Amino acid sequence: MELDRDNLIWLYRTMVTIRRFEERGIPETGQRRMSASVHSSAGQEAVPTGICAHLTKEDYIASTHRGHGHAIAKGVDPKLMMAELFGRTTGTNKGKGGSMHIADMSKGMLGTNGVVAASVPLAVGAALTSKLKKLGRVAVAFFGDGGANQGVLHESMNLAAVWKLPVIFCCENNGYAESTPVEYALSVPNVADRAAGYGMPGFHVDGMDVFAVYEAAGQAVARARAGLGPTLMECRTYRYYGHTVFDNPLTYRTKEEEAFWRNRDPLKLFRERVMPEGLLTAEELDRIDRETDQLMEDAIKFADDSPLPEAPQLYEDVYVNYPKEMMKRGANMEI
Repeated sequence: MELDRDNLIWLYRTMVTIRRFEERGIPETGQRRMSASVHSSAGQEAVPTGICAHLTKEDYIASTHRGHGHAIAKGVDPKLMMAELFGRTTGTNKGKGGSMHIADMSKGMLGTNGVVAASVPLAVGAALTSKLKKLGRVAVAFFGDGGANQGVLHESMNLAAVWKLPVIFCCENNGYAESTPVEYALSVPNVADRAAGYGMPGFHVDGMDVFAVYEAAGQAVARARAGLGPTLMECRTYRYYGHTVFDNPLTYRTKEEEAFWRNRDPLKLFRERVMPEGLLTAEELDRIDRETDQLMEDAIKFADDSPLPEAPQLYEDVYVNYPKEMMKRGANMEI
C-alpha cells in the first residue's frame, strides 16, 4: 500500500464527508422543499475518492446526476454545496443550479449533469484542450451503468482513443439504471469488456474497496499523463438508497441483497484494512467522524443563514458576455 498516513486520513475523511453530506444534507434539503429530487451516492464513496486521490486541482472531472461525491472528492466546499441545494446565493451556482448542476471551475469540477452520459463529452473536450495546449492535465468522465448504453459515450470513447486523449472513462456500476437491473440491459458481462472495441485498456474494479480503486486509477492516470491515451474503468458499487428520495428500492431489490452490500460498506472495509495493520487507530477514525458531523452542522447553518436570490437575479448569468475583442475576431473568422 503506497499510501502514507496523511493520504490514508484524506481517503477516510473524504469518504466520511461524502456519506455525511448525503445522509445529513439531503433530508434537510427536502424539509426546506428545495431541490428535493436529489440522488444520493451513499455507498459509492470509494469510487470518486480513490480516483480523485490521484488528481490535482488543475485536472478535470465531469459528473452525473448522482454527483455530490464527485464534487466533494474533487475539493468542492461542502458548505457551498449545501447552500446550492438550499437555493441560496452563496451556493456554488448562486442557488440556481441545485443538486444536478453543481460546478466549481476553480477545482476542475466541470459540473454534475442531469442528462444521462451528457457530461462525458465535456471531459473529452477538456482532455483535448489539455493535449492541444500541452497542459499535462487529465480528465475523468463519470457515468453510470445506465449511461453505458448511451451513444454519446461510445462516440466519445472512439474519439478519445483515435486522438489518444488523456481521459479516463469511469463507469460507476451500481447495479441499477433507476430500477432496471444492469444484467437486463448490458450486452456483455462487464462494461469494461467494451474497452477492447476501442483499443483501450479496461479494468473491472471492486468499487467498494477504496484501495482497489486507488490502485487501478493510479495506472489509468499515469497512462493518461504519459500520453498513451484513455482507459475505461468499471467500478462495481452499490447505492444504499433509492434512485431519488421518492424511490422505494425494495420494489425492485431484496432486503438480502441490500444486507450483502451493506456488509461491504466502503467505510467498514477501510477500517478493517488499516486498523489491524496499525496504520490508523479507531480513536483517530472516530475523531474524523465527529469532525465531519460538525462540518455538516456548520454547512447547514451556513446555508440557512445565506440569503435566497432576489427576483432580478433570475436574469443574471444566463448568457456569456464575451469581450468585444473576442466578438470582433469571431465575426472576422472564415468558415
